[in-house]
Amino acid sequence: MCNLYGSTKEANVRKHWRPANQLPLEWPGGIVAPRKPGPFLRRARDDAGYSRELAIGRWGLIPWFSKTADIKYATNNARSEELTEKASYKHPWARGQRCIIPADWFDEPNWETGKNEWWRFRRADGEPWGLAGLWNVWKDAATGEEVESYTMLTPHANSHPLMKRMHRPDLDPATKLPLPMDKQDKRSVIPIEQTDVDQWLGGTVQDAHALLRLAPVEVFDAGPSVQSTPTLL
Repeated sequence: MCNLYGSTKEANVRKHWRPANQLPLEWPGGIVAPRKPGPFLRRARDDAGYSRELAIGRWGLIPWFSKTADIKYATNNARSEELTEKASYKHPWARGQRCIIPADWFDEPNWETGKNEWWRFRRADGEPWGLAGLWNVWKDAATGEEVESYTMLTPHANSHPLMKRMHRPDLDPATKLPLPMDKQDKRSVIPIEQTDVDQWLGGTVQDAHALLRLAPVEVFDAGPSVQSTPTLL
């Protein structure tokens, strides 16, 4: 699961995804961590036809039933196989509230040496990632305030030649040894390619479900991260 990524600057978002709206302030890009603000693209809320809009929200979807916007449990990643049943995500999924999260890179922990070594994942073609997500608008019942938020979708990656190597292995509670790979819960992000953007944002639930798949290993440019971590947004 992804817990840190580098958000793409607004000028590059506009170049690649062509949203129709303007933000009050230009988005500067930078590192995004859970519960911090980041940009995402969606089907425009106020367009009866179809256009794309850019929004800013909290990374960590705030469910409709939450009493507060300041939720303490993690919702920055959503398991793709739980979208139709988990209370936090099933309504946004059914309503087609899908989004694309523009990212220059994302980080994952690698524990193959027995200790954590952060790896950074970019696209091999040098373009930004367009990662699959869901968005929601939470409304404060007392004040009427609306808060935008989003989550990143993650399918099983136990069979992926690269992503199965990430994250600390799950251990057998009795032996304290790593479980077999088929018993692990390895995860990956879902890149939405440019040819599939309209299907993801504007298609039916069935259209979107067809895109819930792992990316081929050739798409990734990955290795140990040697860059220092700048200030979080």
